[in-house]
Formats: sequence, structure tokens, C-alpha cells
Amino acid sequence: MRSPLTEREQADVERAGEEQYAIAVITVEDAVFPEIRRGLGAGFRAVLATNEEQIKELIDDAQLRAILFDLDSIGTGAGDGVDVLREMRGLREDLVLVAMTRSTDRNIPIKASRAGADEFFTAPLNLGELQIVLARAIQKRAMEIEGRRMVEQVESKSAFCGLIGGSAAMQKVYQAVLSVADSNSSVVLRGESGTGKELIAQAIVQSGSRADKPYVCLNCSALPEGLIESELFGYEKGAFTGADATRAGLIESAQGGTLFLDEITTLNQGLQSKLLRVLQEHVVQRLGGRTAKKIDFRLITATNEDLEDLVKKGRFREDLYYRINVVPIAIPPLRERSGDIAVLVDHFMRVYCAAAKKAVKRVQPEVMAILEDYGWPGNVRELENLVQRLVVMGDGAVITAEQLPQTLLVSSAASQEAILIPEAGVDFDAEMERIEVAYLSAALRRTGGRKSAAAELLQVDGQRMKYLCRKYKL
Repeated sequence: MRSPLTEREQADVERAGEEQYAIAVITVEDAVFPEIRRGLGAGFRAVLATNEEQIKELIDDAQLRAILFDLDSIGTGAGDGVDVLREMRGLREDLVLVAMTRSTDRNIPIKASRAGADEFFTAPLNLGELQIVLARAIQKRAMEIEGRRMVEQVESKSAFCGLIGGSAAMQKVYQAVLSVADSNSSVVLRGESGTGKELIAQAIVQSGSRADKPYVCLNCSALPEGLIESELFGYEKGAFTGADATRAGLIESAQGGTLFLDEITTLNQGLQSKLLRVLQEHVVQRLGGRTAKKIDFRLITATNEDLEDLVKKGRFREDLYYRINVVPIAIPPLRERSGDIAVLVDHFMRVYCAAAKKAVKRVQPEVMAILEDYGWPGNVRELENLVQRLVVMGDGAVITAEQLPQTLLVSSAASQEAILIPEAGVDFDAEMERIEVAYLSAALRRTGGRKSAAAELLQVDGQRMKYLCRKYKL
């Protein structure tokens, strides 16, 4: 039995009378429909559906807010009705589905709930209770939809081709991406490790004319030096020991599309020279091959190192530098993306809570202050890993400061304040006394109990030292 109508629920029902919710009643028992319509009152506009065509027409009606579905009116029993209920839920996530049956099978309510029913009733209906439940469920669903809509609006302003962040620094990056997307110019993405350079490369491809063409990635630092050349340029059968078959390289695989080389500065001088030839002549030759193949691709590179400094030191070819540095895009570190941390935390929290099949956790304002105060040397990657750990390791519905890693707490001024003054507050006088006692005791221990020496150590006069020792009985 459901709880009695509260004052708030009564107000909801009264508001329902003003709005008049559209509800479909699906049953083959025409005689019960007039009674249900009268019982729901003026707050509901009820329509009867008795066959498949009428049901389909009602579900397609955007004004429909709820369905009261008699499970016994479909097929040979309530079990068949549950299957239809599941189909209706698949068609309309926004509808409130209320199932009813005359069956005494205890498994039917469970099956109906799993199929998507929001509420369940056993005949005969308590129409007063039905009115309350419908009004409450419809308004709850409306708030959920509005909440999702608001979240989507916020995300649309803070997202671009899979990138999350609405800060001024990221808006500049988005503009740069759009500016170069349709160009064939080489782009070099420059930024610290973990800033999302590969995501920026993907955004350039998705926004440009080569979006439906091959997109080939290689992290140049991830492969041993001896393997990179064969991966990039491919090889003919018998070119070296183990080359049992001819294989196209990544450059050749990117024909017509885009090649993304991450950490390009890790290529040795020999590979830099070969890559330069490919860029100058637009041809590629496999290892062991005698002919060069014409190639058309767009090159995007990335590095977290100072290219100009590497050129000066002779570690990176100057001519290759000018080839790849046609359009440089600087990716800002997370510490320079004002306002983006909260957006990223919300995004990662929902992603990993959904993956772990957990309700979305709430982050305390105190925790958010600590996160925004932290320097994030690992940038977005570090933040994402932290949120994933908090979701997986925590059982509570709220993320608190105690769950944060010690290294993060120590380096954050906000966390120091939180530790110094807990949420419940402190007894200031008692804390000051505790500190005074700690200093006095330490000074006396260091001076072997000599108060005059302890006074000199603490830089207080002798009379005050004697007074404090008497006060705290030291």
C-alpha cells in the first residue's frame, strides 16, 4: 500500500487539473474505461486504445504523457503483455508506463518493472491512488527530461568533436581546428603530455574534407627504433630476416587520408631524412623495394618537447622542422583552462559511473575547490584517471576530500584550509592553547627544562615565559 497523499503531492494533483495530462488507457474491456476516466478527474485527458493500430497512433502522439496498460488484454496472458510493454518502452523513453493485471503471479510485477514499467497495479484499481501516482510520476519524468536537456545544453557549449571544455583557452583551440580542417597544410600540435593532442588531431580530421578517408596513427615513442622504419614505410618480401610477405607501411595506408605521428621528435636522424623526402616528393618506397609509389596524405604531428631548442642542439632536422611546423597549434595545459575542471569532472563522472553501473556520484564543493587549486602536472589524463579511481573505489554517493590522494591534498592550498578548518568548524581558543602548549613543551625539552633558555628560543621575555608555564602547568 502506498503512503497517503502529502501536501506537496496534493498540490501536484491540483496543478495537474490546470495542465490536463494526456494519458492512454490500453485495454480490451471497454466497460472499465469510463470508470477510469471519471476516477482520474479533470487533471487527465484519457483516450482508449483497444487494438494495435490505435496503440501505434497514440505512441506516435508527442502530447501523450503516460500509458495505463492492461497486461491481460494482449495475447494469452500477462506474460505476453510484458513483451508488448518492453516494446513500448523501447519506442518512447519519455512516457510514464503504468502496468495493471488481474494475475496473482508474483513474478509479473518484477517482469513488468524490468520491461520498463514505472508503476504497477493489481486489479481492481484504486482510482484515487492511481490519480496520485500518475501525477507524481509524470511530473518527475518531466523534471528528469528537463534536467537532461539542461545538461545537454551545457555540454553543447563546452564540447567540440569529442573535446570537453568551454574555457577561453579551449575556444581558441576550437577556432584553430576549424581554420585548418579543410586545408592540406601540415599541422604540429604542441603541448604538455596528457593535454589531449591525439583528440585534437581527431577533431581536425572529423571537421575536414578527409573525414571519410583513412586516419592512421603512430606513437613514435611506443615502438623500438628498429621497428619504426618498417611500420612507416612498409617492406617487400625478403627485405630482411622475418619479412615473409610484402606489407604496406602506415604512410601508404594513409593514402587519401591523414597520418598522425605523435612524439615525432623521438625519430632518429635517418628516419627524419626519409620522412622529409616523403613530404618533399610525395612518394614512398618500401624497404627492399625498387620503385617509389605516389602518395597523397595530410600530415599531423605532435610533440611535448621544445622543437626550436631541439633544432639548435642538432637533434631535429631544421628542414623537417619547417615542413611540419606550417601550422602550429598550442594545446593549453589544464591549469590554464579556467572553469574547465568542473565540466571535465562532471563528464568523466557520468562516463565512469555508467560504465560501473553506478548512480552518478555527487562531488562536494570542498572537493571541487581542491581539484581546481591543484596544478595537474599530468593534465586531463591525470584528472580522468583520478575520477575513474574515485568511481571504482568509492561506495558512497558523495565524493569527499578524504577520498582524494594524499599527494593531491598536500599540494593544494584549498585542501590545507579544509584540513585546518573542518566543515564542523573549530574551537579557536582551544586550538590556540594547544599550539602554545606544543611550542612551550618543545622549547623546554630542547633546553633541558631551563625556562630562560626556552624563552630566548621562542623570542618571548622571561616574565611571559613564567606566566605561560604556570598557566599550562609546565
